[in-house]
Order: sequence, then C-alpha cells, then structure tokens
Amino acid sequence: MQKQFRRFAEKTSLAVGTPWAFMTAIGIVAVWGATGPLFGFSQQWQLLINSFTTIATFLMVFIIQNTQNRDFRILQLKLTELPRVSEIRCCSMWSDSPITSSLASSEPSRTWHQCQPSLTF
Repeated sequence: MQKQFRRFAEKTSLAVGTPWAFMTAIGIVAVWGATGPLFGFSQQWQLLINSFTTIATFLMVFIIQNTQNRDFRILQLKLTELPRVSEIRCCSMWSDSPITSSLASSEPSRTWHQCQPSLTF
C-alpha cells in the first residue's frame, strides 16, 4: 500500500507542479466564472467551485506532505553521510602525505578531530 501511494504521490506531484497544471486550473476557474451569468450566480454555482477547491486542497495536502517527507529523508541521509565521507577523505589525506610518512616515527598519529576542517556558518 505504501509503495503504491508513494508512486501515486510522485506522479501526481510531478504532474501538478507543471505550468500546464497551473494553466488548467486557471482555465477551470475562467470557465466557472464565465458560466456565472448562465446560472444567475446562484448558491449552487458558488458551491460548485467552493467544493471543488476544498476537496482538491484537502487531497493535495497529503501529496505535498508525502513529497516533503521523502525529500527530507533524502536530505537527512545526505547530511548524515557528509561526516563519514569527510573523515575518510581527511584521514586518507594524512596517511598518503609524504610529510606524514616521514614524520611518522617522531610525531604521534593524528586523529580525525585533528584533521577535521573547521566549518563556519
């Protein structure tokens, strides 16, 4: 069930996020507005667009939330991976350095914290 909803949410978010979807929505509202005089701007005419937009908004909340949750998980995985990759790169830089190999006997080995670059934001 989750896999099917994920596929549906991905396809829907891709389709709804296009300029064509926006133009379609504008077209629907324009047709609705143009039919107002035909229906005398009645309450049923107003209820039609109100119901349509309420239902569409309600359903899109779940699609948007699913997309944001998925994007957040992917971003979190990438951010979690950064320290590990930095540690591997940094420590491999120290071990491959000719200076480090020549000083290996006279200087204690460096730890990850010593070779970690300082990050400022």
